[in-house]
Amino acid sequence: MTKETRQRLLDIQNACLAISHYTAGLDFATYEREDMVRDAVERRLGIIGEALSRAAVLDPGLVERVPELRQIVGLRNRVIHGYDAVDDEIVWDIVLHKLPRLQALVAELLAEA
Repeated sequence: MTKETRQRLLDIQNACLAISHYTAGLDFATYEREDMVRDAVERRLGIIGEALSRAAVLDPGLVERVPELRQIVGLRNRVIHGYDAVDDEIVWDIVLHKLPRLQALVAELLAEA
């Protein structure tokens, strides 16, 4: 793993941790009401997608190692370019169910490096 790939994975790990911090103790109704929290979460999701996209260019093997890589990059594109079509319920589901798995996978990849 290159130093740059490792840095992108660290960026993903940090963004996952930040999202966990921003949303700790919240339920969906509160998340939906809190503009600053939603903005912060969406910004960090954009970082995750961009960092993963760059890491995959540097290390094409990540495409196989990260099963939902294309969907994560697609979410980044939706958040950045289709901001008016972001569904809060989908984002909340990602925060609750998919980010913890991604965070664990990234930790595993970093430990291997």
